[in-house]
Amino acid sequence: MKRVYAILLLSALASQLCLTAYGKKKPVAHELWPNGEVMDAWFADTAKVELSAMGRQYRLTDYGVSAGTTDIQTTQIQSVIDRCAREGGGVVVVPRGTFYSGSLFFRQGTHLHIEEGGILKGSERIRDFAIRQTRIEGQTCQYFVALINADGLDGFTITGRGTIDGSGEPYWEEFWMRKKWNPQCTNKDAQRPRLTYISNSSNVTIQDVRLVNSPFWTNHIYRCDRVRFCDLYIYSSTQGIKGPSTDAIDIDACHDVVVRGCYMNVNDDAVVLKGGKGTFADQAPENGPCYNILVERCHYGTVHGCLTLGSESVHDWNVIVRNCRADDAYNVLWLKMRPDTPQHYEHVRIENLTGRCRSFLLIKPWTQFFQMGDRADMPKSECNDIRFHGIRMECGTFFDVSGSEKYVLRRFEFSDVEVTDRAAEPAFTGHPIEGLQLRNVRINGADVSP
Repeated sequence: MKRVYAILLLSALASQLCLTAYGKKKPVAHELWPNGEVMDAWFADTAKVELSAMGRQYRLTDYGVSAGTTDIQTTQIQSVIDRCAREGGGVVVVPRGTFYSGSLFFRQGTHLHIEEGGILKGSERIRDFAIRQTRIEGQTCQYFVALINADGLDGFTITGRGTIDGSGEPYWEEFWMRKKWNPQCTNKDAQRPRLTYISNSSNVTIQDVRLVNSPFWTNHIYRCDRVRFCDLYIYSSTQGIKGPSTDAIDIDACHDVVVRGCYMNVNDDAVVLKGGKGTFADQAPENGPCYNILVERCHYGTVHGCLTLGSESVHDWNVIVRNCRADDAYNVLWLKMRPDTPQHYEHVRIENLTGRCRSFLLIKPWTQFFQMGDRADMPKSECNDIRFHGIRMECGTFFDVSGSEKYVLRRFEFSDVEVTDRAAEPAFTGHPIEGLQLRNVRINGADVSP
Protein backbone atom coordinates (compact mmCIF):
# COMPACT_ATOMS: atom_id res chain seq x y z
CA MET A 1 0.00 0.00 0.00
CA LYS A 2 2.87 2.36 0.82
CA ARG A 3 4.31 1.69 -2.64
CA VAL A 4 0.98 2.68 -4.22
CA TYR A 5 0.92 5.93 -2.23
CA ALA A 6 4.49 6.64 -3.25
CA ILE A 7 3.65 6.14 -6.92
CA LEU A 8 0.65 8.44 -6.63
CA LEU A 9 2.76 11.08 -4.90
CA LEU A 10 5.46 10.88 -7.58
CA SER A 11 2.79 11.14 -10.28
CA ALA A 12 1.35 14.27 -8.67
CA LEU A 13 4.81 15.82 -8.36
CA ALA A 14 5.54 15.02 -12.01
CA SER A 15 2.30 16.66 -13.07
CA GLN A 16 3.20 19.75 -11.05
CA LEU A 17 6.64 19.88 -12.66
CA CYS A 18 5.03 19.69 -16.11
CA LEU A 19 2.73 22.56 -15.21
CA THR A 20 5.70 24.57 -14.00
CA ALA A 21 7.68 23.85 -17.15
CA TYR A 22 4.95 24.37 -19.71
CA GLY A 23 2.68 26.97 -18.11
CA LYS A 24 -0.14 27.18 -15.66
CA LYS A 25 -3.03 24.81 -15.87
CA LYS A 26 -6.02 26.25 -17.65
CA PRO A 27 -8.52 27.51 -15.06
CA VAL A 28 -11.78 25.69 -14.73
CA ALA A 29 -14.90 27.76 -15.28
CA HIS A 30 -17.80 27.14 -12.94
CA GLU A 31 -20.36 29.38 -14.61
CA LEU A 32 -23.25 27.63 -16.31
CA TRP A 33 -25.03 28.30 -19.55
CA PRO A 34 -28.83 28.71 -19.37
CA ASN A 35 -29.34 25.03 -20.22
CA GLY A 36 -27.07 23.94 -17.36
CA GLU A 37 -23.94 23.13 -19.36
CA VAL A 38 -20.62 24.35 -17.96
CA MET A 39 -19.23 27.46 -19.64
CA ASP A 40 -15.70 26.93 -20.93
CA ALA A 41 -12.96 29.00 -19.27
CA TRP A 42 -12.23 30.58 -22.66
CA PHE A 43 -15.23 32.87 -22.16
CA ALA A 44 -13.62 34.42 -19.08
CA ASP A 45 -10.35 35.24 -20.85
CA THR A 46 -10.17 39.03 -21.23
CA ALA A 47 -6.51 39.22 -22.33
CA LYS A 48 -5.89 41.44 -25.35
CA VAL A 49 -3.90 40.43 -28.42
CA GLU A 50 -0.54 42.23 -28.42
CA LEU A 51 0.98 43.59 -31.62
CA SER A 52 4.38 42.22 -30.62
CA ALA A 53 2.97 38.70 -30.58
CA MET A 54 1.78 38.74 -34.21
CA GLY A 55 5.17 38.41 -35.84
CA ARG A 56 6.94 40.51 -38.44
CA GLN A 57 5.29 43.82 -39.27
CA TYR A 58 4.53 44.76 -42.88
CA ARG A 59 3.80 48.49 -42.92
CA LEU A 60 1.92 49.45 -46.05
CA THR A 61 4.07 52.51 -46.71
CA ASP A 62 7.23 50.36 -46.69
CA TYR A 63 5.90 48.43 -49.68
CA GLY A 64 4.83 51.16 -52.08
CA VAL A 65 1.33 51.86 -50.76
CA SER A 66 0.69 55.60 -50.48
CA ALA A 67 -1.37 57.49 -47.93
CA GLY A 68 -1.24 60.64 -50.04
CA THR A 69 -3.69 59.62 -52.73
CA THR A 70 -7.39 58.90 -53.16
CA ASP A 71 -6.58 56.23 -55.75
CA ILE A 72 -7.95 52.77 -55.05
CA GLN A 73 -4.93 50.67 -54.07
CA THR A 74 -6.50 47.23 -53.76
CA THR A 75 -3.80 45.50 -55.84
CA GLN A 76 -0.95 47.09 -53.90
CA ILE A 77 -2.43 46.30 -50.47
CA GLN A 78 -3.28 42.75 -51.50
CA SER A 79 0.31 42.24 -52.66
CA VAL A 80 1.52 43.16 -49.15
CA ILE A 81 -0.90 40.63 -47.61
CA ASP A 82 0.26 37.93 -50.05
CA ARG A 83 3.93 38.71 -49.41
CA CYS A 84 3.34 38.49 -45.66
CA ALA A 85 1.78 35.04 -46.15
CA ARG A 86 4.61 33.81 -48.44
CA GLU A 87 7.28 34.90 -46.01
CA GLY A 88 5.87 32.99 -43.07
CA GLY A 89 3.15 35.28 -41.80
CA GLY A 90 2.95 38.39 -39.69
CA VAL A 91 0.85 41.51 -39.40
CA VAL A 92 -0.08 43.99 -42.11
CA VAL A 93 0.06 47.43 -40.52
CA VAL A 94 -2.00 50.39 -41.71
CA PRO A 95 -0.08 53.45 -40.48
CA ARG A 96 -1.38 56.99 -39.96
CA GLY A 97 -3.15 58.27 -43.06
CA THR A 98 -6.00 57.15 -45.31
CA PHE A 99 -5.67 54.16 -47.64
CA TYR A 100 -8.44 53.42 -50.17
CA SER A 101 -9.21 49.86 -51.22
CA GLY A 102 -11.69 47.38 -52.61
CA SER A 103 -12.05 43.79 -51.39
CA LEU A 104 -9.01 42.34 -49.59
CA PHE A 105 -8.39 38.67 -48.74
CA PHE A 106 -6.29 37.62 -45.76
CA ARG A 107 -4.33 34.36 -45.71
CA GLN A 108 -3.39 31.92 -42.97
CA GLY A 109 -0.85 33.47 -40.64
CA THR A 110 -1.60 37.05 -41.66
CA HIS A 111 -3.22 39.67 -39.43
CA LEU A 112 -4.39 43.26 -39.73
CA HIS A 113 -3.37 46.10 -37.40
CA ILE A 114 -4.56 49.66 -37.88
CA GLU A 115 -2.59 52.26 -35.98
CA GLU A 116 -4.27 55.19 -34.30
CA GLY A 117 -4.86 57.80 -36.99
CA GLY A 118 -4.80 55.13 -39.69
CA ILE A 119 -7.87 54.65 -41.88
CA LEU A 120 -8.54 51.76 -44.24
CA LYS A 121 -11.29 53.22 -46.39
CA GLY A 122 -13.52 51.19 -48.67
CA SER A 123 -14.16 52.22 -52.23
CA GLU A 124 -17.39 54.05 -53.05
CA ARG A 125 -17.71 51.97 -56.24
CA ILE A 126 -19.19 48.49 -56.11
CA ARG A 127 -17.05 47.46 -59.11
CA ASP A 128 -14.04 47.41 -56.76
CA PHE A 129 -15.49 44.47 -54.83
CA ALA A 130 -15.25 40.90 -56.10
CA ILE A 131 -18.28 38.70 -56.72
CA ARG A 132 -17.79 35.25 -55.21
CA GLN A 133 -19.69 32.43 -53.58
CA THR A 134 -20.57 33.82 -50.18
CA ARG A 135 -23.21 33.81 -47.49
CA ILE A 136 -25.79 36.56 -47.24
CA GLU A 137 -29.20 36.83 -45.56
CA GLY A 138 -29.37 33.15 -44.69
CA GLN A 139 -28.47 31.91 -48.16
CA THR A 140 -25.31 30.79 -49.94
CA CYS A 141 -25.04 32.50 -53.30
CA GLN A 142 -22.93 34.60 -55.64
CA TYR A 143 -22.69 38.09 -54.22
CA PHE A 144 -20.27 40.91 -53.49
CA VAL A 145 -17.70 40.12 -50.83
CA ALA A 146 -16.65 42.44 -48.01
CA LEU A 147 -13.85 44.95 -47.69
CA ILE A 148 -12.03 42.60 -45.27
CA ASN A 149 -12.39 38.87 -46.01
CA ALA A 150 -10.93 35.83 -44.23
CA ASP A 151 -11.89 32.22 -44.94
CA GLY A 152 -10.62 29.01 -43.34
CA LEU A 153 -8.16 30.74 -41.02
CA ASP A 154 -7.05 29.84 -37.51
CA GLY A 155 -6.05 32.72 -35.23
CA PHE A 156 -6.87 35.67 -37.49
CA THR A 157 -6.89 39.05 -35.73
CA ILE A 158 -7.86 42.64 -36.47
CA THR A 159 -6.41 45.06 -33.92
CA GLY A 160 -5.39 48.67 -33.36
CA ARG A 161 -6.90 52.04 -32.48
CA GLY A 162 -7.47 53.06 -36.08
CA THR A 163 -10.54 52.97 -38.32
CA ILE A 164 -12.06 50.78 -41.01
CA ASP A 165 -14.44 53.07 -42.90
CA GLY A 166 -16.82 51.56 -45.44
CA SER A 167 -17.65 54.87 -47.22
CA GLY A 168 -21.27 53.90 -46.84
CA GLU A 169 -23.13 57.12 -47.66
CA PRO A 170 -23.20 56.76 -51.48
CA TYR A 171 -24.44 53.19 -51.10
CA TRP A 172 -27.11 54.30 -48.62
CA GLU A 173 -28.31 57.04 -50.95
CA GLU A 174 -28.57 54.59 -53.82
CA PHE A 175 -30.52 52.14 -51.65
CA TRP A 176 -33.09 54.71 -50.56
CA MET A 177 -33.53 55.97 -54.12
CA ARG A 178 -34.03 52.41 -55.36
CA LYS A 179 -36.46 51.72 -52.50
CA LYS A 180 -38.47 54.80 -53.41
CA TRP A 181 -38.66 53.65 -57.04
CA ASN A 182 -39.41 50.02 -56.09
CA PRO A 183 -40.67 49.45 -52.52
CA GLN A 184 -40.23 45.67 -53.01
CA CYS A 185 -36.49 45.83 -53.70
CA THR A 186 -34.40 43.64 -51.41
CA ASN A 187 -31.09 44.29 -49.71
CA LYS A 188 -29.26 42.28 -52.37
CA ASP A 189 -30.86 44.30 -55.16
CA ALA A 190 -29.02 47.37 -53.93
CA GLN A 191 -25.58 45.71 -54.41
CA ARG A 192 -23.55 46.70 -51.37
CA PRO A 193 -20.43 45.21 -49.75
CA ARG A 194 -20.10 44.38 -46.08
CA LEU A 195 -17.27 45.74 -43.97
CA THR A 196 -15.86 42.41 -42.65
CA TYR A 197 -16.75 38.83 -43.56
CA ILE A 198 -15.02 35.95 -41.77
CA SER A 199 -16.02 32.37 -42.56
CA ASN A 200 -15.01 28.82 -41.59
CA SER A 201 -12.49 30.17 -39.09
CA SER A 202 -11.51 29.63 -35.46
CA ASN A 203 -9.82 31.64 -32.71
CA VAL A 204 -10.60 35.01 -34.24
CA THR A 205 -10.23 38.32 -32.40
CA ILE A 206 -11.40 41.74 -33.53
CA GLN A 207 -10.47 44.32 -30.89
CA ASP A 208 -10.25 48.07 -30.28
CA VAL A 209 -10.81 49.27 -33.86
CA ARG A 210 -13.43 51.72 -35.10
CA LEU A 211 -15.76 50.09 -37.64
CA VAL A 212 -17.84 52.79 -39.27
CA ASN A 213 -20.08 53.58 -42.22
CA SER A 214 -20.50 50.08 -43.57
CA PRO A 215 -22.52 50.01 -46.81
CA PHE A 216 -24.34 46.84 -45.60
CA TRP A 217 -23.78 44.57 -42.57
CA THR A 218 -20.79 45.73 -40.54
CA ASN A 219 -19.40 42.41 -39.23
CA HIS A 220 -20.53 39.02 -40.52
CA ILE A 221 -19.13 35.71 -39.28
CA TYR A 222 -20.25 32.39 -40.78
CA ARG A 223 -19.42 28.90 -39.53
CA CYS A 224 -16.85 30.18 -37.07
CA ASP A 225 -16.06 29.32 -33.47
CA ARG A 226 -14.11 31.01 -30.67
CA VAL A 227 -14.59 34.50 -31.98
CA ARG A 228 -14.11 37.61 -29.80
CA PHE A 229 -15.37 41.12 -30.55
CA CYS A 230 -13.73 43.28 -27.89
CA ASP A 231 -13.96 47.01 -27.15
CA LEU A 232 -15.09 48.00 -30.63
CA TYR A 233 -16.73 51.22 -31.77
CA ILE A 234 -19.34 50.28 -34.38
CA TYR A 235 -21.25 53.10 -36.03
CA SER A 236 -23.50 53.94 -38.95
CA SER A 237 -25.82 56.87 -39.41
CA THR A 238 -29.23 56.70 -37.71
CA GLN A 239 -30.24 60.25 -38.68
CA GLY A 240 -30.37 62.10 -41.98
CA ILE A 241 -29.24 59.61 -44.63
CA LYS A 242 -29.59 56.45 -42.56
CA GLY A 243 -27.44 53.39 -43.13
CA PRO A 244 -29.92 50.65 -44.15
CA SER A 245 -29.30 47.14 -42.80
CA THR A 246 -25.96 48.07 -41.24
CA ASP A 247 -26.21 45.42 -38.49
CA ALA A 248 -23.30 45.69 -36.05
CA ILE A 249 -22.50 41.98 -35.64
CA ASP A 250 -24.18 39.14 -37.57
CA ILE A 251 -23.45 35.69 -36.11
CA ASP A 252 -24.39 33.07 -38.71
CA ALA A 253 -24.27 29.34 -37.86
CA CYS A 254 -21.49 29.92 -35.29
CA HIS A 255 -20.75 28.87 -31.74
CA ASP A 256 -18.55 30.10 -28.90
CA VAL A 257 -18.69 33.83 -29.56
CA VAL A 258 -18.02 36.74 -27.18
CA VAL A 259 -19.11 40.35 -27.73
CA ARG A 260 -17.54 42.35 -24.90
CA GLY A 261 -17.25 46.05 -24.16
CA CYS A 262 -18.50 47.23 -27.56
CA TYR A 263 -20.31 50.45 -28.45
CA MET A 264 -22.92 49.87 -31.16
CA ASN A 265 -24.97 52.54 -32.93
CA VAL A 266 -26.39 51.34 -36.25
CA ASN A 267 -29.52 51.73 -38.32
CA ASP A 268 -30.55 48.12 -37.74
CA ASP A 269 -29.89 45.41 -35.19
CA ALA A 270 -26.82 45.25 -32.94
CA VAL A 271 -26.11 41.55 -32.29
CA VAL A 272 -28.04 39.26 -34.63
CA LEU A 273 -28.16 35.46 -34.72
CA LYS A 274 -28.66 33.89 -38.13
CA GLY A 275 -28.44 30.41 -39.60
CA GLY A 276 -30.73 29.95 -42.58
CA LYS A 277 -34.23 30.54 -43.88
CA GLY A 278 -36.85 28.74 -45.88
CA THR A 279 -39.32 25.92 -45.39
CA PHE A 280 -36.57 23.28 -45.53
CA ALA A 281 -33.90 25.38 -43.82
CA ASP A 282 -33.40 22.80 -41.07
CA GLN A 283 -32.37 20.18 -43.67
CA ALA A 284 -29.93 22.28 -45.73
CA PRO A 285 -26.27 21.40 -44.96
CA GLU A 286 -25.08 24.99 -45.42
CA ASN A 287 -27.32 26.14 -42.57
CA GLY A 288 -26.76 25.61 -38.87
CA PRO A 289 -27.43 26.66 -35.28
CA CYS A 290 -25.95 29.41 -33.15
CA TYR A 291 -25.08 28.52 -29.57
CA ASN A 292 -22.87 29.57 -26.67
CA ILE A 293 -23.05 33.31 -27.34
CA LEU A 294 -22.04 35.77 -24.61
CA VAL A 295 -22.70 39.53 -24.89
CA GLU A 296 -21.57 41.60 -21.93
CA ARG A 297 -20.65 45.11 -20.84
CA CYS A 298 -21.84 46.67 -24.08
CA HIS A 299 -23.29 50.12 -24.71
CA TYR A 300 -26.03 50.52 -27.29
CA GLY A 301 -26.71 53.91 -28.84
CA THR A 302 -29.56 53.77 -31.35
CA VAL A 303 -30.19 50.21 -32.54
CA HIS A 304 -33.24 48.31 -33.76
CA GLY A 305 -32.52 45.32 -31.53
CA CYS A 306 -29.95 44.84 -28.78
CA LEU A 307 -30.26 41.11 -29.41
CA THR A 308 -32.22 39.79 -32.38
CA LEU A 309 -32.82 36.14 -33.19
CA GLY A 310 -33.75 35.86 -36.86
CA SER A 311 -35.04 36.66 -39.24
CA GLU A 312 -32.83 33.98 -40.79
CA SER A 313 -32.39 31.57 -37.88
CA VAL A 314 -33.09 27.88 -37.47
CA HIS A 315 -31.98 26.93 -33.93
CA ASP A 316 -30.37 29.18 -31.32
CA TRP A 317 -29.58 28.31 -27.70
CA ASN A 318 -27.36 29.26 -24.76
CA VAL A 319 -27.38 33.00 -25.36
CA ILE A 320 -26.57 35.49 -22.60
CA VAL A 321 -26.78 39.30 -22.69
CA ARG A 322 -25.74 40.93 -19.43
CA ASN A 323 -24.48 44.10 -17.77
CA CYS A 324 -25.33 46.34 -20.72
CA ARG A 325 -27.03 49.71 -21.16
CA ALA A 326 -29.09 51.16 -23.98
CA ASP A 327 -29.65 54.81 -24.87
CA ASP A 328 -32.31 54.33 -27.56
CA ALA A 329 -33.03 50.71 -28.43
CA TYR A 330 -36.07 50.06 -30.57
CA ASN A 331 -36.19 46.58 -28.99
CA VAL A 332 -34.06 44.85 -26.36
CA LEU A 333 -34.87 41.24 -27.26
CA TRP A 334 -36.49 40.73 -30.66
CA LEU A 335 -37.54 37.21 -31.61
CA LYS A 336 -38.41 37.25 -35.31
CA MET A 337 -40.73 34.37 -36.12
CA ARG A 338 -40.80 33.49 -39.84
CA PRO A 339 -43.92 31.58 -40.87
CA ASP A 340 -41.95 29.96 -43.72
CA THR A 341 -39.05 28.65 -41.58
CA PRO A 342 -38.94 26.06 -38.77
CA GLN A 343 -37.32 27.90 -35.84
CA HIS A 344 -36.40 27.05 -32.30
CA TYR A 345 -35.10 29.70 -29.88
CA GLU A 346 -34.31 28.44 -26.39
CA HIS A 347 -32.26 29.00 -23.25
CA VAL A 348 -31.78 32.75 -23.59
CA ARG A 349 -30.94 34.94 -20.58
CA ILE A 350 -31.10 38.75 -20.44
CA GLU A 351 -29.83 40.20 -17.16
CA ASN A 352 -28.73 43.46 -15.59
CA LEU A 353 -29.79 45.87 -18.33
CA THR A 354 -30.42 49.58 -17.88
CA GLY A 355 -31.48 52.47 -20.11
CA ARG A 356 -34.31 53.27 -22.51
CA CYS A 357 -36.12 51.29 -25.19
CA ARG A 358 -39.22 51.56 -27.32
CA SER A 359 -40.13 47.88 -26.84
CA PHE A 360 -38.39 45.64 -24.35
CA LEU A 361 -39.57 42.23 -25.57
CA LEU A 362 -40.94 41.91 -29.11
CA ILE A 363 -42.23 38.62 -30.49
CA LYS A 364 -44.34 38.67 -33.64
CA PRO A 365 -44.55 36.89 -36.99
CA TRP A 366 -41.91 38.22 -39.41
CA THR A 367 -43.28 38.17 -42.95
CA GLN A 368 -40.88 40.40 -44.89
CA PHE A 369 -40.07 38.65 -48.19
CA PHE A 370 -41.08 35.25 -46.81
CA GLN A 371 -41.93 32.40 -49.20
CA MET A 372 -43.80 29.44 -47.76
CA GLY A 373 -42.94 26.15 -49.42
CA ASP A 374 -45.00 22.97 -49.60
CA ARG A 375 -43.95 20.77 -46.68
CA ALA A 376 -46.29 18.24 -45.13
CA ASP A 377 -44.16 17.69 -41.99
CA MET A 378 -43.45 21.37 -41.32
CA PRO A 379 -42.46 21.59 -37.61
CA LYS A 380 -44.13 24.17 -35.41
CA SER A 381 -41.64 26.80 -34.26
CA GLU A 382 -40.95 27.26 -30.56
CA CYS A 383 -39.43 29.71 -28.07
CA ASN A 384 -38.77 28.29 -24.62
CA ASP A 385 -36.81 28.94 -21.43
CA ILE A 386 -36.31 32.66 -21.93
CA ARG A 387 -35.34 34.47 -18.71
CA PHE A 388 -35.02 38.13 -17.75
CA HIS A 389 -33.41 39.29 -14.51
CA GLY A 390 -32.24 42.59 -13.05
CA ILE A 391 -33.95 44.87 -15.57
CA ARG A 392 -34.10 48.64 -14.90
CA MET A 393 -35.43 50.41 -17.99
CA GLU A 394 -37.74 53.09 -19.33
CA CYS A 395 -39.93 51.42 -21.95
CA GLY A 396 -42.41 52.62 -24.50
CA THR A 397 -43.87 49.10 -24.44
CA PHE A 398 -42.41 46.58 -22.05
CA PHE A 399 -44.21 43.46 -23.30
CA ASP A 400 -45.12 43.31 -27.00
CA VAL A 401 -45.82 39.64 -27.64
CA SER A 402 -48.28 38.13 -30.09
CA GLY A 403 -49.25 34.48 -30.37
CA SER A 404 -49.62 32.53 -33.59
CA GLU A 405 -50.70 29.10 -34.78
CA LYS A 406 -47.22 28.85 -36.34
CA TYR A 407 -45.30 28.87 -33.05
CA VAL A 408 -45.57 28.17 -29.34
CA LEU A 409 -44.06 30.12 -26.43
CA ARG A 410 -43.11 28.25 -23.25
CA ARG A 411 -41.46 28.96 -19.89
CA PHE A 412 -40.65 32.67 -19.86
CA GLU A 413 -39.46 34.06 -16.52
CA PHE A 414 -39.17 37.68 -15.35
CA SER A 415 -37.49 38.39 -12.00
CA ASP A 416 -36.19 41.49 -10.21
CA VAL A 417 -37.67 43.85 -12.80
CA GLU A 418 -38.31 47.57 -12.24
CA VAL A 419 -39.49 49.37 -15.38
CA THR A 420 -41.71 52.14 -16.62
CA ASP A 421 -44.16 51.19 -19.36
CA ARG A 422 -46.04 53.73 -21.46
CA ALA A 423 -48.13 51.15 -23.30
CA ALA A 424 -51.88 51.73 -23.28
CA GLU A 425 -52.57 48.13 -22.27
CA PRO A 426 -51.06 46.63 -19.10
CA ALA A 427 -48.22 44.18 -19.69
CA PHE A 428 -49.01 40.46 -19.83
CA THR A 429 -52.72 41.04 -20.55
CA GLY A 430 -54.00 38.02 -22.48
CA HIS A 431 -50.45 36.78 -23.02
CA PRO A 432 -49.88 33.59 -25.10
CA ILE A 433 -47.01 32.12 -23.02
CA GLU A 434 -47.34 28.70 -21.43
CA GLY A 435 -45.69 28.70 -18.00
CA LEU A 436 -45.08 32.42 -17.53
CA GLN A 437 -43.38 33.21 -14.20
CA LEU A 438 -43.20 36.65 -12.58
CA ARG A 439 -41.14 37.27 -9.44
CA ASN A 440 -40.56 40.70 -7.97
CA VAL A 441 -41.75 42.49 -11.09
CA ARG A 442 -42.74 46.13 -10.72
CA ILE A 443 -44.14 48.14 -13.61
CA ASN A 444 -44.82 51.85 -13.16
CA GLY A 445 -44.27 51.37 -9.43
CA ALA A 446 -46.89 48.65 -9.07
CA ASP A 447 -46.16 45.03 -8.24
CA VAL A 448 -47.47 42.71 -10.99
CA SER A 449 -46.09 39.49 -9.55
CA PRO A 450 -48.76 36.91 -8.65
